[in-house]
Amino acid sequence: MSHRLAATVAAAVLSFAGSAAAQDAQSSATETARNTRADDNGDLAEVIVTGTRAKNRTVLDSPVPVDVLTAQDLRSAASVGGELGQALQVLLPSFNFPRQSNSGGADHVRAAQLRGLSPDQVLVLVNGKRRHTSALVNDSSKIGRGTAAVDFNSIPVSAIKRIEVLRDGAGAQYGSDAVAGVINVILDDGAEGGELSASYGGYHTHQDAIDKTTTDGQNVFYSAKAGAAIGDGGFIRAGAEYKDRNPTNRAGFDGFDDVPGRRNYAMGDGEARDVNAWFNSDLPFSFGEAYAFGTYNTRDTTGYAFYRYPDAERPIFPEGYLPQSLGENTDISASAGLRGDVASAWTYDASLTHGRNKFESAVQRTINTSLGAASPTYFNTGDYELRQSLANLDFTRALDLGGRNFLLALGGEYRYENYVTGAGDEASYAGTGADGASGLRPSDTSDIDRNVFGVYLDLSGDLTDKLFVDIATRYEDYDDAGDKLTGKLSARYQLVDAVALRGAVSNNFRAPSLTQIGFQSTTSNFGDGGVLVDVRTLSVNDPIARALGARDLKPETSENFSLGVTGQLSDRIDVSLDVFQINIDDRVTLSQRLGSDALEDFVEDNFGVGGVHDVVFFSNAANTRTRGAELVSNYRQPLFAGKLLVTTSYTYNKTKVRSTQAIPGQLTDLDITETDLVGVEERNTLTDATPRDRFIVNATWNSPRWGLLGRVTRHGKTTRVFNFGGGYEPTQTYDARWQLDAEVSYRVTQNLSFAVGGNNLTDNYPERSSDEINYGGNLPYDVLSPIGSNGAYYYGRAAFTF
Repeated sequence: MSHRLAATVAAAVLSFAGSAAAQDAQSSATETARNTRADDNGDLAEVIVTGTRAKNRTVLDSPVPVDVLTAQDLRSAASVGGELGQALQVLLPSFNFPRQSNSGGADHVRAAQLRGLSPDQVLVLVNGKRRHTSALVNDSSKIGRGTAAVDFNSIPVSAIKRIEVLRDGAGAQYGSDAVAGVINVILDDGAEGGELSASYGGYHTHQDAIDKTTTDGQNVFYSAKAGAAIGDGGFIRAGAEYKDRNPTNRAGFDGFDDVPGRRNYAMGDGEARDVNAWFNSDLPFSFGEAYAFGTYNTRDTTGYAFYRYPDAERPIFPEGYLPQSLGENTDISASAGLRGDVASAWTYDASLTHGRNKFESAVQRTINTSLGAASPTYFNTGDYELRQSLANLDFTRALDLGGRNFLLALGGEYRYENYVTGAGDEASYAGTGADGASGLRPSDTSDIDRNVFGVYLDLSGDLTDKLFVDIATRYEDYDDAGDKLTGKLSARYQLVDAVALRGAVSNNFRAPSLTQIGFQSTTSNFGDGGVLVDVRTLSVNDPIARALGARDLKPETSENFSLGVTGQLSDRIDVSLDVFQINIDDRVTLSQRLGSDALEDFVEDNFGVGGVHDVVFFSNAANTRTRGAELVSNYRQPLFAGKLLVTTSYTYNKTKVRSTQAIPGQLTDLDITETDLVGVEERNTLTDATPRDRFIVNATWNSPRWGLLGRVTRHGKTTRVFNFGGGYEPTQTYDARWQLDAEVSYRVTQNLSFAVGGNNLTDNYPERSSDEINYGGNLPYDVLSPIGSNGAYYYGRAAFTF
């Protein structure tokens, strides 16, 4: 079906090529002028809108580090199925987006990190408005365990004009969650013309684990967008995407199977199908302008559970079976507002935003063993929905203070959040529950909400001819988590014409998410001796969790410090170096797995719930310190009737756990031998599971007809720690890996272009896992390495602009 659709789209692109007009040059010139300004050398520098409210600040003269990614950057980097998250990892060394497998919810919604911190410690904006998070907590994953992060892949990559990434704490400017930084996605706003695009790709790799060359994981990606002028200077621009991904499998031969040479497990990407739609619009009026924008995503995904071996108690699958988890993800966001001038001196921006995410989970090719031969093989296991509504009112005005120009910004925000979960089929949780993903019981469901109020004040400007300062403060009040006053001081000092110092100090906070307060689930994982056991994640509001010592979650708080130097060394070379430290207290994390026969008996005797042997729950159990450095340089050079740009970037970060919280006395009384809520696996997640460093050299050369791209990436070391019980804690450090990407594009006409390329062209894999970790050879590669375990990927792309 996908190949027929590809042929249809290709035919439509080519037939349209002969009749469509060229893109309007006036529109392009206006768009460029709106987002650039001439620097001292006469070149055009990108003007940023993230990190400071001052006008006409560029990347180099910003007081904090900001990366700007263009639509062309994203196009070439999102080659694997049009995934925005994958593109950001390819382009940003401080951004981590691992392709996890056999990891519960992470098989369906992938979490991202900035500066090695938790996925929910970065704030995501779309056109400057707060984006909602996923409703699903990644309870079984390694990276992002215990978090419900923004689903980057629900934002259509073809909708994006550019992305600005602020690598600094910004809670005083943007509110809760901006501990590691802010990612601002700016949508395409062209009033004329459009684009049709189609790409096809797949993996072609040699799997050393089974000594076989494989072609799989085929991806098709189609996108279309167009714009139209409205009235005098207004526009509407809209588009849609379709993505279809086939699965990959990198499992090894099963060393536990009596029949040698069989692959019973699956490891890699599951099937996925996405439909995306978006729009962005603006309509000027005599008193200002009205604007609206929105995104929509629906995704069906498949994930892998652990294989169940032949067992006489499983009459439906006597030869064994591999359960598959299923996800149906629906994501909607829409914003509308008015902006203009008030009393000549003030400008205003008033807006409403609503976003929601719903995840419906299921499992198939499995059974509920307690139901015997009457068991279904397909189960709905529950649904999760997060809703967020925002009202923002912002004012700005220019001030003359002592003959100097300053910008004053102030405003407020009201936010309403609601988290609702629904039970699964009765058969999914009856008795022992469905293998692979026991369903959510009616008693486990949640319906909780909160109200958040916030006000802020920001003053920025040139204090002297050489010193720019930005001072911000914000007060936020959560009706369930208390209030917090945050502040930030950032500055930039021009040492000489070519070199400047910059730095910032701030305090930030992140309130526990409603998902972390209300989420419950039951999954299977390795227990003592590597045996699969059910692990129950308990909400802190659950009576069982309360009886075991769980308490209300507190907000995380941080202190952020950064210092940097920037240099415009010539009209062709610029460089920036920033160092930082982030101290975080009361980090919200899932506890280590806690279990005993006494705990199981206690729960059954006091709550009438049987089979609860191992539990985890959220707590403010860790204090950490993260230190790091980030280097970015750009080299520009006219070359062979084209332009060469070489960007070199490097990041290093190291997180240390400063202290942890002891287990409650209630657990000690139930023969729990662990001493800390944060065990060795959780410490590993916070510290060494993420690459400590990453190095990227990205070179592009573009002429009127040809485009060349080459990218070399070094992914740093990662460390994996397991706790199989009884003091058995196998550990392995995986060596750094190099990755080579390349692309060649050719413009046939002004409107029609083609590109071919590949990622990981040298077909590198992570280091093989040891016999202690690979579970009998079934899982030869770990999920930690950013290079992934799928091997070399090749693709082709056609685009037609009009």
